[in-house]
Order: sequence, then structure tokens, then C-alpha cells
Amino acid sequence: MTFIEKLSAAWRSNDSLLCVGLDPDPARFPPHLRDQPDAIARFCISIIDATAATACAFKPQIAYFAAERAEDQLEAVCAYLRQHYPHLPIVLDAKRGDIGATAGQYAREAFERYGADAVTVNPYMGYDSIAPYLEWTDRGAIVLCRTSNPGGSDLQFLQVDGVPLYQHVARLVSEKWNTNGQCALVVGATFPHELAQVRAIVGDMPLLVPGIGAQGGDVQATVGAGKTADSFGMMINSSRAILYATPDLSLGEDFAQAAARVAEATRSEINRYRG
Repeated sequence: MTFIEKLSAAWRSNDSLLCVGLDPDPARFPPHLRDQPDAIARFCISIIDATAATACAFKPQIAYFAAERAEDQLEAVCAYLRQHYPHLPIVLDAKRGDIGATAGQYAREAFERYGADAVTVNPYMGYDSIAPYLEWTDRGAIVLCRTSNPGGSDLQFLQVDGVPLYQHVARLVSEKWNTNGQCALVVGATFPHELAQVRAIVGDMPLLVPGIGAQGGDVQATVGAGKTADSFGMMINSSRAILYATPDLSLGEDFAQAAARVAEATRSEINRYRG
């Protein structure tokens, strides 16, 4: 099953556009986990079990694992997902942006070592930076387009042939680079007008949409701007708001139960505006 096939099936089976981001920060873990050698994997697996019924995908952010020298725990988390929730795509958030043989090694890392279904990539070096990922014909390349951070406008709004650069990227990916039909784009929820512009350009291409939850993106505006005609088409990511849903770990609320509660509420809010 390809990335797009798996994602389409997950949208429908879980009636969800919610992507749960895995950004494990040991400093924010509950006390009983902090001193455990496999704390990161245990934390993430607890979150996965608690939210898998309400998610369409999981998005581990590789930097949170690498900074803690925990790539082996990322491997364990991805293996757990493949074993217990094989119907849910794994999107490795790595934002790789190199070319040639180096990009080929990054593709191997994402797709062989971690078994990801898709990986985020940076298009700044052009098609050469995307091509090595396309050699994996069943896997997804999710290209940065209009990112959720304010500083993204420094480059993404530069005019290219009379249109902003992010729209040029959207057209390149949808019209030229998507040779296997497995590409998607990253477009932030914090800019719903630009999200609507990208949707108009790319048709039904999936969009990975960060920026709700802790970043403050408006769910109603996001869904209205980015959904496809069949009310799917997006992986709307929430990370910290779900992972750290318990405001005070000393109060004793189970962090996984709190995550499940927030994930269910987030999915319900998204679905309220899907129509």
C-alpha cells in the first residue's frame, strides 16, 4: 500500500484529519518516567496507544530524538507503530534538504531505518533535493511550501514571475515533481488565506498542516481553507497541546488519558467544520 493509499484509508477508518506530532521533551515528562533509560520510547508509545483511535497519522520529529541521542528509541517507536497500527502512516518530520548521494542516504534513513511512510523535505535546492525520495515509489515526499512560522514570509513571499514563491513551489510540486503521485505539501494553519491559495493550485493533493494547538491556528478557518471537496485532504497536526495536555503533572492526572481527551476534542472540533 502506498503512502497516499494508507493516508486515504486512515482518514476514513478513523473519521479524522488529526495528525499527532511526537515531539518528546524529557523535561516535561511525568516524574515516574524521567529517570528511565527508555523514557522517550515509553512516553511516545503511551501517547500512541491513547490517541491512535482518533488520529489519521503520527509525525515523529527527528530532532527531539537525536538531541537526546535517542535515535534507537525512535526506531523502537516506529517499529511499534508498524506492528500495532500498520494502517496509520508514519510521517518522519526531518525537513531534509540536500542533494545527490547525500539525499539518497537521508531517504534510506527515513524509509529503511525508521520505516516511515513519508518524510518532510526542503525544496530550496530544487528538484535535485526531491528526486532521491521519489525513487521510493510507494513512499511520500512532503515538501515545505508555506510554513507556519512568521519568518517564513522572508522568502516564501518573494515574487517569482509575479506570484509569491510559495505558490510557485505548489505548482512545481503538483505539476512537475509529483511523478509518483505520492507528494504532499506543508502549509501552516496560521495562514488560512495562503492555505486556500495552495488548495486552489494543487487540487486534491494532501496537505500537512501544522500550527493549531500551541501555535494558535484557527481550526474553523483551517478546515474551511484546506479541505478537499470530499472533506478530507489534510493532516492537521497538533503536538504539544496533546503531548503535554496535563497542566500540572503533580496533580496526578494520567498524561496518556489527558492526551486522549485532548486528541478526541481536537478531532471533534475539526469534524464540526468539515461539513
